[in-house]
Amino acid sequence: MSGTARNLIEKVWESHVVDRAPGEPDLLYIDLHLLHEASSPQAFDGLQLAGRRVRRPDLALALEDHNVPTNTLLVKDAMGSAQLERLRENCAEQGIELFSLGDDHQGIVHVVAPELGFVRPGMTVVCGDSHTSTHGAFGALAFGVGTSDVEHVLATQTLALPRPRTMAVEFLGEPPADVTPKDLILALIAHIGANGANGYAIEYRGRAVENLSMEGRMTVCNMSIEAGARAGLIAPDDTTLDYLRERWADTDADWDEAELHWRSLRTDEGAAFDRVVELDVTGLRPFVTWGTNPGQAVPLDGAVPAPETFATAAEQQAARRALEYMGLEPEVALRDVRIDTVFLGSCTNGRIEDLRAAADVLRGRKVSDGITMLVVPGSMAVRAQAEEEGLHKVFLDAGAQWRLSGCSMCMGINADRLQGIQRVASTSNRNYEGRQGTHARTHLVSPVVAAATAVVGRLAAPTEL
Repeated sequence: MSGTARNLIEKVWESHVVDRAPGEPDLLYIDLHLLHEASSPQAFDGLQLAGRRVRRPDLALALEDHNVPTNTLLVKDAMGSAQLERLRENCAEQGIELFSLGDDHQGIVHVVAPELGFVRPGMTVVCGDSHTSTHGAFGALAFGVGTSDVEHVLATQTLALPRPRTMAVEFLGEPPADVTPKDLILALIAHIGANGANGYAIEYRGRAVENLSMEGRMTVCNMSIEAGARAGLIAPDDTTLDYLRERWADTDADWDEAELHWRSLRTDEGAAFDRVVELDVTGLRPFVTWGTNPGQAVPLDGAVPAPETFATAAEQQAARRALEYMGLEPEVALRDVRIDTVFLGSCTNGRIEDLRAAADVLRGRKVSDGITMLVVPGSMAVRAQAEEEGLHKVFLDAGAQWRLSGCSMCMGINADRLQGIQRVASTSNRNYEGRQGTHARTHLVSPVVAAATAVVGRLAAPTEL
């Protein structure tokens, strides 16, 4: 494809094609393989049954995050304990670096890998976890894979994949000061639908994206999968390089040479995309979900929509089911919806900037009576930094619980899952039925809305305080 204008996604994809045959998926080389305890046991078992070893253990990194408790170092759940022990055995046998529960570097895989400098522009990154798209914030092609694919990468350091279509998402204008990266991505998903990017890899563009910190960019790319996308990328720029320079420890590579290559990873002038989506964010407001998928979201200032307002019969039926599960009535103002639990954390919003923003809202205030608030740092390094800055004291003084690192309430497979019918304002990424507990009713929000909600006792923005 030399001599033709290419977009960012095409550049990264083409540079990793190992083999290509007509009518077959491309075989891609994988630069970084991230592992965790919940999706890797069967893959290692398959490897063992085939008598194979991990081809490149030096290109793999393992974390314990999904099953770990966040209020103790003692794992009481039998299945979780078995998965953790199996990961430890597999990594020790295969020579893979592992950050276990109790380690200073333990945490959510999609938080730890970037903060330690493992993810760089132009890489291909895979993990047996759908929110691997987080790492696209660095201009990497990052995507989640299934267990059989995890095994294939362990054995060959390659993966056969159909080439995705490409989509450009252009955020037009600059959003108001109280609009966060979480609001940007929720607004987009509401605009195109929870399957609106199915089969695509997205490049996020526009001044609103350029102005985001790396942590904000990770939040946006993290939820690409919630729009159905295979991956989400943002072109490397000065913000990216400044972040990486602080984490550069590669004595075998030249920084100037790496920087030159990274700066070339931009969409060429005149390059085409299969689809372009434009979203004007100049008047955007904080968003919140009302239903049971991330596309069922509206501005916090708005109301629960009536099913009859949706265009198709399928959408109307989905809205009715969502309202029944969520226990909501049409036309109810979102600000009137009372909350039982607030969760601040996850690979979407568990980074230090998220904790700082929430602490600014909570400082000098108290969590409302009857509200349980969990604050779960995305990594033990984030937790240590937050404590160095005194943020933990803000949360504790407000009446929130200050936890150890882990996926926690984002996914109901650990001790933090909700019991019974509870309504939760969550900074995580999914609001599916039963996601955070068998009968949990989840409203996805930003960290600052989560903090304000904890104070008021109902869905609220910081401007109300």
